Amino acid sequence: MTVLDQRLSEEPAVVLNGPRTVGKSTLLHRLADRLGRSVIDCDDPATRAAVRSDPGRFAGGPSPVLIDEYQHVPELLDAIKAELNRDLSPGRYVLAGSTRYATVPQAGQALTGRVDLMDVLPLSQAEIDGQAGDFLVHRLLGDEGMPSGSTPSVTSRDEYARRITSGGMPVALRRPPGKSRSRWFANYVELVIDRDVVELSRVRQREMLPRLLSVLAARSGQVLNVAATAEAVGMEKTSAENYIRLLEAVFLVQRLPAWGTTLGSRVTRQPKSHLVDAGVMAWLTGLTPEKIAKNDPSTLTEYGHLVETFAVGEILKQVSWWDGPVSVGHFRTAAAEEVDLVLERDDGAVIAFEIKAGTRVARSDLAGIRALRERIGDRLIASVVLYTGALTFTYEDGTVVMPLDALWTNQP
Repeated sequence: MTVLDQRLSEEPAVVLNGPRTVGKSTLLHRLADRLGRSVIDCDDPATRAAVRSDPGRFAGGPSPVLIDEYQHVPELLDAIKAELNRDLSPGRYVLAGSTRYATVPQAGQALTGRVDLMDVLPLSQAEIDGQAGDFLVHRLLGDEGMPSGSTPSVTSRDEYARRITSGGMPVALRRPPGKSRSRWFANYVELVIDRDVVELSRVRQREMLPRLLSVLAARSGQVLNVAATAEAVGMEKTSAENYIRLLEAVFLVQRLPAWGTTLGSRVTRQPKSHLVDAGVMAWLTGLTPEKIAKNDPSTLTEYGHLVETFAVGEILKQVSWWDGPVSVGHFRTAAAEEVDLVLERDDGAVIAFEIKAGTRVARSDLAGIRALRERIGDRLIASVVLYTGALTFTYEDGTVVMPLDALWTNQP
């Protein structure tokens, strides 16, 4: 609760933004219990109707006013704006929503400059394990240096596969692996598409959305080619672009923008796409620990993309906890030299992450990091390759190779 408390002490309105079922409502109700407030739940049809009939009444309660699934009644934002025009004191509103704030009708013009967005994402591995402390991404962003990695990792290949295919959705994790969890993922995707996507926009080809999501899952971790994706689904390009934006709006898909586009004409300007949760991606692509263990080459290729999506998600979760601006993106040249994830602090310092699903890292795997270093020099303050091997070691250029579990285990 400390990050939220800090934001409430500084900002008049805070929006908790993230996928369904990740814990936004739980966080809101805990805050309500602690402060002796009630939560206005717009997911409830009767409450929604009452709020829609008189949004000003519900926006005018004692601070903080706590509203869950506010996107169902976008008229609330105008009522909140009117209240904030009279009083911009910190801590007046906490809103929670399962639709990206910028995509909600009226959001853009209503509270510009008056709302602080907090991402509430699927559980990280550290949260699942109950770990707390100084994690790798925060150490690098804070110039605390790289952990020594003197203790070899004990995470096995099978354990990585189990963690990665499970993802971070709390309700799914409470289900046993297998049919029960698979049913949950199927119901979750159907619910989000049928309720949240359809509420956002009149979708003429609703039946195409699951097919489009499956194609995006199969291409997660790759440069987004909308035309090729549309062709694979059997849609027009403009329709596919619009539908991809809808899937982004409900936190099923996220784009990772191209980074470094000002560094030269030979730097790719296209974004990558990733599924927000690796568990959803694994279910959509049919990847299970048992299937991965068979070492079929085509399965291992798919698993490589899944590992990248998983690791990018873990890093971005830690970035979302960092109290400071961080730009994120991927770097790729026309010669296909790439860095999977680039973080840039507001002082221009850059941290590069390359992700490998294998247990070995060769010098050739550093081509993207070398290309990035050639272009930005000393701005690159840390370069890390995460892999599923056990040992930590450093190449002569300073690139550190670390076990993937360094993202969620505390090391000296």
